[in-house]
Amino acid sequence: MKKMMTIGGLAGFASGLALGLAQDLSWPAILFRSSVAAVAAGLLLRWWAKIWFTSLAQSYFDQVAEATAAAAQAASPTPQTKRT
Repeated sequence: MKKMMTIGGLAGFASGLALGLAQDLSWPAILFRSSVAAVAAGLLLRWWAKIWFTSLAQSYFDQVAEATAAAAQAASPTPQTKRT
């Protein structure tokens, strides 16, 4: 999660810096807006990554449970009918 928050912070700071320079703002305003954008983007990416990783783990556990059930069903002996 630390990496995702860092990546989000860097992306937010870079976008805030680029937009501030494009709007021709003063440096204190650019740095303030970039810092706010870095915090917001870092928190947002951390939240999104948590949801994403949780969904990936749940999908993996579902696949393992399905494969285990299929293997157990294949290994169980099938009942044979008697012919008279």
